[in-house]
Amino acid sequence: MEAITMAIVYQKDKRSGITYAYESISHWDKEKKQSRAKRTLIGRLDEVTGEIIATDGRCRKHDILAAPKQGPVPLMHTCRRFFGATYLFNQIGEKIGITADLKQCFPKDYKKILSIAYFLILEDANPLCRFSKWSQLHHHPFAEDIPSQRSSELFASITEEAKNHFFRLQGKRRAEKEFWAYDSTSISSYSEQLSQVRYGKNKDYDPLPQINLALLFGEQSRLPFYYRKLAGNIPDVKTVQELVKELNILGYAKIKLVMDRGFYSAENINDLFKNHYKFIVAASTALSYAKTAIKKHGAQMKSWQSYSEKYELYYYSETIAWDYTQDRPYKGDVIKGNKRMYLHLYFNPEKAVEDGKRFNRYMAKLQNELLSGKKLPEHEPAYKKYFETKTTPVRGIQVAPKQDAMDEARSRYGFFILLSNEVKDAIDVLELYRNRDVVEKAFGNLKERLNMRRTLVSSDQSLEGKLFVEFIALIYLSYIKKKMEERDLFKKYTLQSLLDDLDVIECYEAPGNALIVGEILKKQSKIYEDMDVPVPVNVTSLC
Repeated sequence: MEAITMAIVYQKDKRSGITYAYESISHWDKEKKQSRAKRTLIGRLDEVTGEIIATDGRCRKHDILAAPKQGPVPLMHTCRRFFGATYLFNQIGEKIGITADLKQCFPKDYKKILSIAYFLILEDANPLCRFSKWSQLHHHPFAEDIPSQRSSELFASITEEAKNHFFRLQGKRRAEKEFWAYDSTSISSYSEQLSQVRYGKNKDYDPLPQINLALLFGEQSRLPFYYRKLAGNIPDVKTVQELVKELNILGYAKIKLVMDRGFYSAENINDLFKNHYKFIVAASTALSYAKTAIKKHGAQMKSWQSYSEKYELYYYSETIAWDYTQDRPYKGDVIKGNKRMYLHLYFNPEKAVEDGKRFNRYMAKLQNELLSGKKLPEHEPAYKKYFETKTTPVRGIQVAPKQDAMDEARSRYGFFILLSNEVKDAIDVLELYRNRDVVEKAFGNLKERLNMRRTLVSSDQSLEGKLFVEFIALIYLSYIKKKMEERDLFKKYTLQSLLDDLDVIECYEAPGNALIVGEILKKQSKIYEDMDVPVPVNVTSLC
């Protein structure tokens, strides 16, 4: 009997850089007494996922790869699949409107979006090439495998119009009295094909070029509902006015923003006033009105009546007049006037100690650079501000401190300020501002759990779509973490262990029969209750 062997052989095209996969069938030729092989092209290798994407040899997809028609897929076989965690996601999606809003915006693909989002949450940083295996084991909205090519097509199909429609729907679900925390982060990229990849201030200190991502979170709901992708070289302060324009277009009303001092500028404050937005924003203590407040009230505010036991700091509030200006190009004039604003001043003794240590290290660094002659261009303003330098033939470089400038800087140790045109009470403002750490935690979820520390896509379309699906997954994660904090569940579980406890619950599926949910322990029922979702009903409760 003739021996036949089959193997997959990979060959890289040096001109295009594409790696092709061939089916190689080998057999022994008895007449020529040698091994013979026939190769047939079966596709190209996806460098990201490692999967083979079928082609016809000219990089065109086969007709057999045409997208299947959407609609319910009848169950053709009996199976058991994991159900407990995906059931939780289903209920959350129904509860906070994700499923309904996605269905309205993406009627053909919303189940795919949900299934990939579920996978991203449960698989904890694993690549999408593992979806096929996960799909076989889990009950999920789309109910079928989504191969690498299909997910790429899905990402590319997500339009700006549909995405913004989703933002509008989600924004309407937020309470109008709610403040929105606004912040940005950087996402590194190896790709040279993405148009917005630029070198900029990388917040993870990664030496790669990057894109920037801005997020809006509800302070009370603690859920994200808007994001924007930015070029990597755009600083935070430049994004606020564009944000205001986009929120106006999206039709949001009674907007209230919370921002850190990286977003502060006089132009941004004027723009927020112009659009009648409410805000809380941190600002530098080096600003003139901040210096005035510290000089005037700094000493007297360090009294018991100005002390917050909860936050272990001192506080003081005053009303100031903001010098408002508004350019009107259409009329060729400028409106000037005063706007009421509340300045909230805080003094933290521990921060004062840390500020002093940080300042001393900085001064020592500047002095050493001057003495060694190894000056840095970016430090030139600081050299001039804090030191007198002269060079003599005999004694060489001599450096003397400008004590008045240093003392002025030291006078601000431990102080920080928050500005608001809405909230009068200093402690209320501080609580709202500190709640914005929900955005920083969300960035951690995106980068670590959802595997977005570095982008692995090579086209702008795919990046836009993948970011959107990651964003959907982030909404679910944010909801779960909020409930875990409210119910004090982090004493018992990590996020992963909580999901793992639910993910072992099975369901039984058989053609022509309703889905049967497996046994649920009391502690698993308690998790559902803590998440404010109903426990599956057709179960046997076990101790």
